[in-house]
Amino acid sequence: MRGVKVMDVENAVVAMRELFPETPLQLNDHLSARFGANVYLKREDLTPVRSYKIRGAFNFFRKIVADSPADTTFVCASAGNHAQGFAYVCRHFGVEGVVFMPVTTPQQKIDKTRTFGGDFITIRLIGDIFDQCYAAAREHVETIGGHMVPPFDDPDIIEGQATVAAEIMQQLPEGVVPDLVIMPVGGGGLSSGMTGYLKDTLPDEAFVFCEPAGAPSLKTSLEQGRVVTLPKVDNFVDGAAVARIGDHNFAALKRFSPEQVEIVPENAICVTMTEMLNIEGVVLEPAGALSLAALAQLPEEKRAGKTVVAVVSGGNFDFERLPDVKERAMRYAGLKKYFILRLPQRPGALRDFLNLLGPEDDIARFEYLKKSARNFGSILIGIETGKRENFADLFERFDQAGLGFEDITENEILANLII
Repeated sequence: MRGVKVMDVENAVVAMRELFPETPLQLNDHLSARFGANVYLKREDLTPVRSYKIRGAFNFFRKIVADSPADTTFVCASAGNHAQGFAYVCRHFGVEGVVFMPVTTPQQKIDKTRTFGGDFITIRLIGDIFDQCYAAAREHVETIGGHMVPPFDDPDIIEGQATVAAEIMQQLPEGVVPDLVIMPVGGGGLSSGMTGYLKDTLPDEAFVFCEPAGAPSLKTSLEQGRVVTLPKVDNFVDGAAVARIGDHNFAALKRFSPEQVEIVPENAICVTMTEMLNIEGVVLEPAGALSLAALAQLPEEKRAGKTVVAVVSGGNFDFERLPDVKERAMRYAGLKKYFILRLPQRPGALRDFLNLLGPEDDIARFEYLKKSARNFGSILIGIETGKRENFADLFERFDQAGLGFEDITENEILANLII
């Protein structure tokens, strides 16, 4: 692994200004008041492609374009932010690019990538899963002799992502040094670049890494002292759902303790997304909200009175996912639960049940699961409420009424089948 050099990163920052201005570093009053800290947000959701991925792609391209023939072709495999950054940079340099995407890629992402790349890119939809798509991209590169542009596991990509840290240090008020820098981790390009640039400025304990619970590739690798490929990942946080951290990236991060990696439940990320949308009017993708969700679960003594910089890594959010995000957020916050009720099959039984609900309880779903029983019927019911403690009172009323019920909110198998 070629180490990150401060001068090279600062040269990359200067070169990058031909592509887009620095993203803002904003002191967020809401989060600062909530956590009793000075919380600065590095708004990578405000790049031209709404993620930091454009930085690594630009740095990779600029070095090759300077020394390569004009007809050089660049290739990437991605269904997300990397593809969009790649496409934007292809158009900037006027070079040919081929983007391989799985057939299952949402049309919105295909259209956005095509918009950014214009006539300079070709999109090929191959395979049902990413591994098939990536294999096709590698085969294409070997056939045409072009350049494969990796999403994170490359020294030039890492150097490009390190420009986030360089900008932060330039933008902080004079004399202010962060006590904590919180970074989301997927493949490790951003975190290895930022820690490499800041290694002589901040102590190692100043860095906090965060991964979604369904894809803890860095934490698992640090615990085992080697790069580990996870057997499966939860793709909900698609911008950070990586089964294997990059080799170059792990080499740069292996000095850190696994205790510095915050594992954040996917539903907790949804709480942060809805909070930032409702209170701040900021649209974040799940990976973009990851560092803020990690901040919320840090012990109070670790954040109170501190200067915190959290990297908001992206804002490419498909609003068709909003109902699912809201659902997950309410469940995590304890404001929505699902039950299977066993109601007697007699007149007035439903009315008796409804009388048990409190003034803040609202039925969000009601469905008969078994209609043929002679004495009792099984009902799936979803209840939303104003305060999580309301459910304790509701359960007590259920018990007093002798009502048979099962809370299936956290039963993953049942929830996936019938909710």
